[in-house]
Amino acid sequence: MKRVLFLTNYASPYRVHFFDELGKVLDVTVLYSEQAADNTHRDSQWFEEGEGGFSAVQLTKSASYREENLCWDVLPWLKKPFDAIVICGYSSPTAILAMAYLRLHRIPFYMEVDGGLIREDSPAKYRFKKLLVGSATRWLSSGGHTTEYLMHYGAKREAVQTYPFTSLWERDILPRQLSVEDKQELRRKLGMMESKIVLYVGRFTRAKGMDDLLEAAPMLERDAGVYFIGGEPSGGHLAFCDNNGLSNVHFVGFQKKEQLAEYYMAADVLVLPTKSDVWGLVINEAMACGLPVITTDRCVAGLELIQNGVNGYLVPVDDKEALAEKICAVLAGDYRRMGAAALETIRPYTLENMAKAHVEIFESGR
Repeated sequence: MKRVLFLTNYASPYRVHFFDELGKVLDVTVLYSEQAADNTHRDSQWFEEGEGGFSAVQLTKSASYREENLCWDVLPWLKKPFDAIVICGYSSPTAILAMAYLRLHRIPFYMEVDGGLIREDSPAKYRFKKLLVGSATRWLSSGGHTTEYLMHYGAKREAVQTYPFTSLWERDILPRQLSVEDKQELRRKLGMMESKIVLYVGRFTRAKGMDDLLEAAPMLERDAGVYFIGGEPSGGHLAFCDNNGLSNVHFVGFQKKEQLAEYYMAADVLVLPTKSDVWGLVINEAMACGLPVITTDRCVAGLELIQNGVNGYLVPVDDKEALAEKICAVLAGDYRRMGAAALETIRPYTLENMAKAHVEIFESGR
């Protein structure tokens, strides 16, 4: 059985599940450079421990830079006889230390990047990114747009392998869309009284575009309920609703996976107006429940998965009028057809397939 070492930041649920699945075939060790408890922008209920299918090691913080840990005790692990070493990301202090050591000692390693957006960097920043990305021997990419990103910063096309990035088990993807009757029953259970439902899932921050959707809400028909899930509204959010008479806007706190799936299945469209997102796993989750998706042209999951007019729409960042227009277009159109197309788009994006792709890559030595 091949021995594989991963270096990542913290134990996010989708990563834990992926490592568990990969551990059924490979001997997997995972080094965490950050403590999950220190991740204050996530609800504590978001984290999961997994099923013990891999060896988890919490590294010790020696110093920190911009709220990320530098862990010198990563180095002894890099000296061990692993068949493959995978550095997840490239910008954290611990990842940079690990890559420098591996390059110095001519130890080959993979760099895994779940997503990336090319930016207008200064010449110095571009050279630094290119130095870091180009230091790997091989690269693992979540798809075509991420591959372009990696090549922009120094990756070699022939040494890039792709995998379907996801948080979903095969069982999480509906075999077919819910019937209209079943959807209505779910709405009654959840207290959703409007005839059409717009859903936002994520942190209540400007970076995720939550405020853009809120400000677009007055442009929607009042029979469309807008549900924000994942946080607590600020006083400003509540005042905006009061000032605009938005009785159709609702704020729902954090929901665990099972409860969140019910909201997805009850809705008609997911809207994620993010300013910049290196992936956006809520898009996978929504599509798995048969929802069309509207997101921005700065969301890698959207760029990778959405076909305009087929299973959703992409809109420009910060364009609230375009956002409202596309929401209205979906709700006034055949959104069940678009939802069915979204469901078929996401079927290959399972943790089983994600692990299978990694096994094939590691077994072949590519």
